[in-house]
Amino acid sequence: MRRRPRLLPACVLFLATIVASLGAQEPPSASDGSDASIVTAARLLDVRSGRMLERAEVLVEHGRIVQVASGGAHVEAKPGVARHDLGDMTLLPGLIDMHVHIDSDPQYGGYTYLQFNDRFWSMIAVGNARKTLMAGFTTVRNVGAQDWNDVGLQQAIDAGKVVGPRIVPATFAFGATGGHCDSTFFPPSMGQQNPYNADSPDEARKVVRELRKYGAQVIKICATGGVFSHNTEPGQQQMTYEEMKAVVDEAHMWGLKVAAHAHGAAGIRDAIRAGVDTIEHASLIDDEGIRLAKQHGAWLSMDIYNTDYTQSEGRKNGVLDDNLRKDREIGDLQRENFRRAFRAGVKMVFGTDAGIYPHGDNARQFAVMVRYGMTPIDAIRSATINAAEALGRDDVGAIEKGRYADIIAVQGDPTKDVTVLEQVRFVMKVGVQN
Repeated sequence: MRRRPRLLPACVLFLATIVASLGAQEPPSASDGSDASIVTAARLLDVRSGRMLERAEVLVEHGRIVQVASGGAHVEAKPGVARHDLGDMTLLPGLIDMHVHIDSDPQYGGYTYLQFNDRFWSMIAVGNARKTLMAGFTTVRNVGAQDWNDVGLQQAIDAGKVVGPRIVPATFAFGATGGHCDSTFFPPSMGQQNPYNADSPDEARKVVRELRKYGAQVIKICATGGVFSHNTEPGQQQMTYEEMKAVVDEAHMWGLKVAAHAHGAAGIRDAIRAGVDTIEHASLIDDEGIRLAKQHGAWLSMDIYNTDYTQSEGRKNGVLDDNLRKDREIGDLQRENFRRAFRAGVKMVFGTDAGIYPHGDNARQFAVMVRYGMTPIDAIRSATINAAEALGRDDVGAIEKGRYADIIAVQGDPTKDVTVLEQVRFVMKVGVQN
């Protein structure tokens, strides 16, 4: 212990030297054409207006969009700038999935995951990140991970060590002892529990502070029971209004948004009243919940694709019969309530629960959203400008001047056939083709 005070000044000096050297490195100048490129394609979808712009050109410098031209006009760039000529394709902004679990793999359900060391999940997150990015999702919100896996992955991606989307990490999702966010599959002799269970408003505030301290950029709570936990039912409320209000007040004070896992009607209503920003799943939302969501401006993130996968593949993957039973009971109800909420004018974002089904298949949800009442442009907006607004960001979600150059391209017109988004042909994130 006595050695630490003597080592600390040396560590500080070493870090200061590194920071100084990094600060001395100037980014390449766009004046000589470096770090700049032009992306051209037959069409560009303006997600804000819904209009398809013909003969599009996008000028990118230092990872940002500098200029957008269409209809025969050209961007103003110096000669020799690199070009990505995509021919008869359609450009869209990089997509955003607001509900993923990047360190999960649906192939291992029930107890089958116990065959692996804890660090296995941080390793598979790397492959999942690449699959997600190459599927056209340049930003994801990871609403719950074990062992800080999402923060570590985010840092590795940001440092250029790993290829993947921009990650908004929640770190540990938490809720009540014995609830959906706790460890519920083991007997007391094994002593398994979520280290961040919160059973009072004061405990909830403390958890928010600690998770933010170690990298959380959004706070995720479990307001109700869930499908893929033991000894909980989706409709059960498991956090009180006072606990949720404490979470929201603390998170908002720190500038963080709050997402609430909430299947049951009562839990949804209290979460909205408490000021939660996004309601995840919202499967059993009732008329009062829909009214409150509109009144408070809460976003719904409803994962209405993944039941197709879990019902066809779950048993083979080891998912327990009771979990499949809950999944069956809630799947169609959730989809019909998605239709009702959208018709009522509730704000919607695109969230898939990737990790319950294979990462990289995120875009399969678009077709289900259209089947249950959205137009293709509505579904696309849920994964672009709507998601960006729900994140509180104005640097993603659209191909517009000043935003990050997150650009994807598909063959065909996604406003006529949204399934073309399942085959992304070109992915650029922050001006770099992947």
